[in-house]
Amino acid sequence: MFSESPIPKAMTIAGSDSGGGAGIQADLKTFAALGVYGSSVITAITAQNTVGVTAVHEVPSEVVRAQIDAVMSDIGADAVKTGMLFSSAIIREVADGVRRHQIDRLVVDPVMVAKSGDRLLREDAIGAVIEDLLPLTYVVTPNIPEAEVLAGFHIEGERDMIEAARAIHARGARYVVVKGGHLSGDAIDIVFDGRAVERFRAPRIETRHTHGTGCTFSAAIAARLAAGRETLDAIADAKDYLHGALVYAFEIGAGHSPVHHFYRLWRPEGANASTEVD
Repeated sequence: MFSESPIPKAMTIAGSDSGGGAGIQADLKTFAALGVYGSSVITAITAQNTVGVTAVHEVPSEVVRAQIDAVMSDIGADAVKTGMLFSSAIIREVADGVRRHQIDRLVVDPVMVAKSGDRLLREDAIGAVIEDLLPLTYVVTPNIPEAEVLAGFHIEGERDMIEAARAIHARGARYVVVKGGHLSGDAIDIVFDGRAVERFRAPRIETRHTHGTGCTFSAAIAARLAAGRETLDAIADAKDYLHGALVYAFEIGAGHSPVHHFYRLWRPEGANASTEVD
């Protein structure tokens, strides 16, 4: 349901990244960069940098519930996205909140593992994602490893991506975006809405500045949906935005640096004009 606010509003339900490159921080940066007011519900606090995750503290599910109710009862949201949910208790609490507040533009980034390889979703919580969250999901954005878990089979190429999208759609998500970034060649994402298969292609950017790409992509979709864009247009816009954020990313830390969320406002000195992105 869209509000009467002068600007669109989006809420992120995710973990906090102390390094600022992923999670709540990446989502709020994305919302701001795309002209959307962002609110947040923190599900876990991570001690994290570009190299790895050294600690995770789960927020009690009743506090997650209180955050959702506090935002929705006053500020509201035209779209909501989820990221790191960590446990089955939190997933069930989020699902209850979605139903309670009749949230119909829910973008789910089924975060399971950090870029560093650290687990961000408990093994026993995967069933809750499938059973409790996917039936309420408007757009779900798994990468290849996440799609393999949700679909239940190995993915080697585009044909498998399509079959995985169909399988995940059958679990309840209205739009499934299987991201092809883990495969070779151009970055091709498969989108399935239960009727047609769409392909979104972008040139692959050879960079290690990829921390927070999944968070940023799903947050950009939510931002565009909050602004009233049609779904396929929102997905295409989000992919274009992420492409630019990768092109103009710069080094922060010794590991996987984050993407540059505000590249449309400022760019590092020496940015290559031949890769100009709108």
